[in-house]
Amino acid sequence: MPSPESYRSILPSDVSAKMVAIRRDLHRHPELAGHEVRTAAAVMAELQALGLNPRRVAGTGVVADLPGLSAGPLVALRADMDALPIHEETGLPFASETPGLMHACGHDGHTSMLLGAARLLSQGPPPPVGVRFLFQPAEEKATGALAMIEAGALADVGLIFGGHIDRRYRTGELVLNAGPMNACADLFTITIQGQGGHGARPHEAVDAVVVGSLLVASLQAIVARETDPADPCVVTIGSFHAGSAANVIAGTAVLTGTLRAQTQATRRHLQDAIERMAAAIGQMHRASLTVTYECGTPPLVNSPEMAALAHAAAADVVGAAQVVGLRTANMGGEDFAYFLDHVPGGFIRFGAQTDGETPFPAHSSRFDFNEAALDVGAAWFARIAILAGASLTAGGMFPSET
Repeated sequence: MPSPESYRSILPSDVSAKMVAIRRDLHRHPELAGHEVRTAAAVMAELQALGLNPRRVAGTGVVADLPGLSAGPLVALRADMDALPIHEETGLPFASETPGLMHACGHDGHTSMLLGAARLLSQGPPPPVGVRFLFQPAEEKATGALAMIEAGALADVGLIFGGHIDRRYRTGELVLNAGPMNACADLFTITIQGQGGHGARPHEAVDAVVVGSLLVASLQAIVARETDPADPCVVTIGSFHAGSAANVIAGTAVLTGTLRAQTQATRRHLQDAIERMAAAIGQMHRASLTVTYECGTPPLVNSPEMAALAHAAAADVVGAAQVVGLRTANMGGEDFAYFLDHVPGGFIRFGAQTDGETPFPAHSSRFDFNEAALDVGAAWFARIAILAGASLTAGGMFPSET
């Protein structure tokens, strides 16, 4: 297998060097979701230097179009830009200069990759159709994609593609499935109303702590006994707040949690099961339970046709042997899924680990990635723009097919 550094030969050295410089600059100056002011300005400046006419949308989002040979539907390429409220502990020479903030998920890399692809495409022959570069804010809050859609970022777009750095896979591997790539990411709150009382006289009370404890244990049976073991899903209780003193029976309790599923059918089943169990346990113990949901990102699913197109571009970049499937189900959320609710497209993951390195996970204070992955990502973005554009001009996938 080629070494990670060998993938730098995919692109001209000046393009590679430029991406690394941009990535490190963005890494030094992380900005939270919705506050990507400096980041957006840096992206605008790079796009303008390429002769494009970028525009701001959805607050700190940036959009720029590169004309193609055909005036038909565009191919959109998306990168996210926001950082996380984590204090960096990588020790990198270009570590965050803002205490308490860092790029701990690779969005600095995604932005650099897409700018590299913009450079490749703008300096080469015109693509088959126009290419729209979408630099999205607020992915970590799962609000940026919807804001860009509402601002018209998908107008005239026929196909859209995106990707995410993944330290679990070796640099040079491109990872995709025909099927789920990410799960939904829903939150729920369960409010328990019992009857408070004296700890010495429990018969006079309805103990919200007991009711909540029974519910927490019962909810684990949903995944264990009500769903197909081959259908990945998760129900997690993340917080349980109740009580004020050791000798007081709590009359109220509040539980919060998250549910994850890779299909809409399983998502609905989990929601219904949580409500059913909450109602039953409340009735058993004379308590009133209320369940509320905050629906987050939907499952991100590659259709067979879009997976095949993304796979072809990946094989052209790294060779078919280096295009691999997800080894395990990915239960994280990704708001790129909102784009796929409106326009056909696909999503991929960019391997970014070097042999011998400890793969600190995303959202860790020690997260970093192999910068050789920037070349692979930029090359894939540029190649998928060409292949997807050719598909559109040949009468392939159009927005009406959604």
